[in-house]
Amino acid sequence: MNLENISAHINAYKSHDQILDAANFLIRSLGLETENFTGFGFRPELEPNRMLLTTEGELGGKQMVMIPRNLFDFDLNLVANMVAHEMLHVRQKAPETLVDDKNEREFQAYYEMLFHKVFPNIPDVSDFHKKFFGEKALEYYRRMGENSELQKKYAAQKTEVENLLAKCC
Repeated sequence: MNLENISAHINAYKSHDQILDAANFLIRSLGLETENFTGFGFRPELEPNRMLLTTEGELGGKQMVMIPRNLFDFDLNLVANMVAHEMLHVRQKAPETLVDDKNEREFQAYYEMLFHKVFPNIPDVSDFHKKFFGEKALEYYRRMGENSELQKKYAAQKTEVENLLAKCC
């Protein structure tokens, strides 16, 4: 299903205040489902022009993604990327694919928002958002520790991020 069709369906859900149904439709449409996911819940909205999504649950346990009620007031490409970021965290926190280190989880998630290797159906975002996501990825890479094993593990992906930022932003 293309993004225009997804958008039309989401707007129909939104017009009936079925935000959680719209979010579930989005993950099904974009192939983001995972067994470790227990569903969506609502979190407080930040501001009309900012959104925050979070993944909640114990490491190694089932996860819930918390979304603001105004989630679908934002650009659908951005929303899709934000939801994909959280759905990657859901996978990272599953017992069979557990990623213990928060910096590693965040680096992987921001990297995914730029390159869509785990979730290939996710659309690209604007260069403005690519720059933001790329800078966040590099920030978490730095937090892994100078010359740490984690930094060595992700050195090639770090270079990909740097090259993308040099090209687009």
